[in-house]
Amino acid sequence: MTDSLFFDGLTATEEAAPDILKLRTLFVNTVFIGEPGRRGWVLVDTGMPGFQDAIIAVAEARYPGPPSAIILTHGHFDHVGTVIGLIQHWGSPVYAHPLELPYLTGWQDYLPADPSVGGGLLAGVSFLYPNEAIDLDDRVEPLPADGTVPGAPGWSWLHTPGHTPGHVSLLRPADRMLVSGDAMISVKQESALAVVQQVGEIHGPPTYFTTDWTAARRSVELIAKHRPATVVTGHGPVMKGAELDRQLQQMAEHFEEMAVPKEGKYV
Repeated sequence: MTDSLFFDGLTATEEAAPDILKLRTLFVNTVFIGEPGRRGWVLVDTGMPGFQDAIIAVAEARYPGPPSAIILTHGHFDHVGTVIGLIQHWGSPVYAHPLELPYLTGWQDYLPADPSVGGGLLAGVSFLYPNEAIDLDDRVEPLPADGTVPGAPGWSWLHTPGHTPGHVSLLRPADRMLVSGDAMISVKQESALAVVQQVGEIHGPPTYFTTDWTAARRSVELIAKHRPATVVTGHGPVMKGAELDRQLQQMAEHFEEMAVPKEGKYV
């Protein structure tokens, strides 16, 4: 299933592998991990608010039961937009990095977005984006300390902070499949035109919400060391192969010039 449009064009699916499906909700991706037709799959991130029915429809068409787990790469509004509704619908456990839990249990708000970073319309209006914590209370648990991913045998999680303190990416070493969240993305997320066009190109984390650029650089360097063969990012299309590797290594080597904005209150 590749670039299949439905729900009035506000969502689109793209298959990264037979058992990996990306669903775009407006401008942010959710990821389904698991072989179609089998129980025991995992949902990574829950997309924009208002897309619960779309996520459930894809899940019901692909799998015979609910996910074994919902994994959150981080807690920004566009990645947790339907998590409460999906918990109520499925009853599945939710997992995130321990450092992300304050933002998911109502204890701490994220720093506000920074529209001064420039780069396009979506950055310019980022002051409108919610930064408040959601409260999942005891419905969210810390990811296992041993690096395993609940419900996803063969996968491990990597701590990739910078965009947020507890941001994680997921790696399957056997085929070097990476779900990067927003540690690195494949579209210039600050630009509305780039988001509409969805042309694959490696970028650093979305600049308007990234608050620790030193950690963000180290996270991209860590990802680059694993030489992923396929990357499903939090924003943008799936990228694979030699071009992915070339762009990612270049980003890791020239992060300051290519990823860090020239100005901004978190730079």
